[in-house]
Order: sequence, then C-alpha cells, then structure tokens
Amino acid sequence: MTAEPREEARRKDSAALSDAAIEALGGTPRQVHRGPVSPLRWLLPPALGRQISAFDQRADAAFERIRGQRALDRLFYSASALADFSLLWHVIGASRALRSRHEEESLRLAAALGMESLLINMGVKSLFRRRRPVREEHERHQLRQPRSSSFPSGHATSGFMAATLLGKERSPLNRLGWYGLAGVVAASRVHVNIHHASDVVGGALIGVGLGRLVAWIWPVAVRQKRSARPATR
Repeated sequence: MTAEPREEARRKDSAALSDAAIEALGGTPRQVHRGPVSPLRWLLPPALGRQISAFDQRADAAFERIRGQRALDRLFYSASALADFSLLWHVIGASRALRSRHEEESLRLAAALGMESLLINMGVKSLFRRRRPVREEHERHQLRQPRSSSFPSGHATSGFMAATLLGKERSPLNRLGWYGLAGVVAASRVHVNIHHASDVVGGALIGVGLGRLVAWIWPVAVRQKRSARPATR
C-alpha cells in the first residue's frame, strides 16, 4: 500500500473513532439526518416567531460588538470547548467526589448529566429541528460544529442543570458562582456563532427545570463544613 492510500485509511479510521466517541458521549451520530422542518412548527404563532427572531438579531448584534476582542474570544471559545459533552461539569463532579462529604451529590450529578444528554439530544432536538447560525468564524478556532438541531442549547441545558444541583441548599453566593459559570458557558455558544440566543435561553430554562426535578426525585443531604472546635481552657 502506497503512502497516499495509507493516509486515506488513517483518516477514515480517525473519523470512525471520533464518531464513536461523539455518539458514546451523547452527541448526534453522523448517520442521523434530521430535516430542517420541525414537527412543532404549526404550534408556533407567527407573531411569536417574529419576536424570537428579532430577539436573536439584537443579541447577535450585541455580541458582534465584542467579537474579535482577544481576551473575550479566549474566554468564550475556551468555555465552549471545555463544556463539550458536559466535560467541564463531569470534571467538577469528579473532583468534588474526592471529598467524602460530596460523594452522593457527585454521583447524582453524573447520572443527571447522562440523562440530560439522552433527553436533549435524542428527544427534544428531534422535535425542534432548528438551523444553526450560518457563520464560519468558529472554524478558525477548530471548535467542534455539532450536527444536531440548534434548539435547545445542550451547553446551556447541562450547565444550568448542574448549577441548580451544585447550588442546592447552599448560600446565595455559592449559587451565584455556579450560575455565573453556567452563564458564561451558555453565552459562549452565542459568541462563537453555534447557537441563537433563544436556543441558550430555552436551554437554560429547561436546565433549571431538570435540575429541580432531579433534586426532588433524588434528594441529597448537603453536609456543611465542620466548624472549628472551640478553644478549651
């Protein structure tokens, strides 16, 4: 076999391995082709559709003013890449599991993220077959371009679900930190031109709802840090 066929075979093997990994992690398989028309399109009033479109255009114009700024591009592209396949939240859950008082909470988060991936990628996205923004800027940063429907944003859904679970029964400042991180991840999807703003808003609302549902079905007692022992005389 000459060098050229060997290189072609290597590329095919690499693509097959990549597709297998994407499917295993909850991404849309290459062979799944969803049409551009949503089965629910007749349920959306035309006036509401126009309002959503106008909202997306205003949000995109606002992000367009900050696109190209090196620090913000680095922040948002990094956040978007790190949260692919909910990797960021899995890492956070695993690191917290190393602390004995967070083991069950981390297990719940991992299970919830797996459930969310199946529900969103194989269920909800099949109903809302929305086209993604037509831009190519993200290709310069070698950011993965999903093949699934644009609505809802899986990054926003998993992020806000994780933030809801991680901040459950904790201080307002703690919850603000988790929701702030989820907000950066969600906003990054608009900044990198992979989602419309309404995809992100919808995903965030679904994520919060899923987080509350999981917390209700699987309650976990939050163990607080032990206070310092009082000084003895």
